[in-house]
Amino acid sequence: MSQKVRKLVIPVAGLGTRFLPATKAQPKEMLPVVDKPIIQYVVEDAVRAGITDIIMVTGPSKRAVEDHFSPNYELINWLKKQKKNEIAEDVKKIADMANFIFIRQKGPYGNGTPVLCAKELIGDEPFAVMWGDEFFYTPKKSHLTQLTEVYEKYGDPVLTAYKVSKEDTKKYGILDAFEVEKSIYQVKDLVEKPGPEKAPSLLATLGGFILTPDIFEALEKTKVGKGGELWLVDAIFKLSKKRPIYARLVEGTYHDTGSKLGYLKANVEFALRDKTFGEEFRKYLKNVV
Repeated sequence: MSQKVRKLVIPVAGLGTRFLPATKAQPKEMLPVVDKPIIQYVVEDAVRAGITDIIMVTGPSKRAVEDHFSPNYELINWLKKQKKNEIAEDVKKIADMANFIFIRQKGPYGNGTPVLCAKELIGDEPFAVMWGDEFFYTPKKSHLTQLTEVYEKYGDPVLTAYKVSKEDTKKYGILDAFEVEKSIYQVKDLVEKPGPEKAPSLLATLGGFILTPDIFEALEKTKVGKGGELWLVDAIFKLSKKRPIYARLVEGTYHDTGSKLGYLKANVEFALRDKTFGEEFRKYLKNVV
């Protein structure tokens, strides 16, 4: 039986240039979707999957992320004195969700570098990687739970697969894979943004991975690629020459809150689901659209 996945790495060292000037002094991961920052949705998904240790790889001007997931007893006590016990409990729960560890990124740009930075903290365990600016809305099984179930069965790395339109094959890496059982695929290759004519499937690979410790050796042997950056996917497919790589077709709604349009869509969808003001907001939208 495969070892349980307990640790998660979230890279949060990016500059958030697509949201400037809003992100000049505020991390993009801390932009709110209704009343919670984007990254809290990512963390909550992971905790639902049984993650106990969350390693955030940060950079300059990311202090707000660290503060958000650290205890703030002064605020909690003030809220209680104001008889705002419900919100006080909500604030307290944020730091209690998991063991949070913050480290600074060192090395070249690229999403492979923060994973490599966490090597000593991961040790010889399997672990998850999720991005801090995208997440799934999954009322039943969390995104990460769907991945860990595949890992626990097969014992090999697992990628996120999500079905997209033909037109969207221009925007994502597309998997060349064959189905081994319902919603589970074994990956043969990944074609980066091929477009409708060259896409091997409609399965995009999005943020969310279960990786094994041998990814670190693969990363160390991977040369910097496009843009002079170290790319995690390059190391994963180096690893695929030695062992199977699987993908799970995730059930849920994907939110790319790293883009302006995706961020706006997420806010609208979560606002419509809100039990307090969702119906009123729906009426408002009908009036303005």
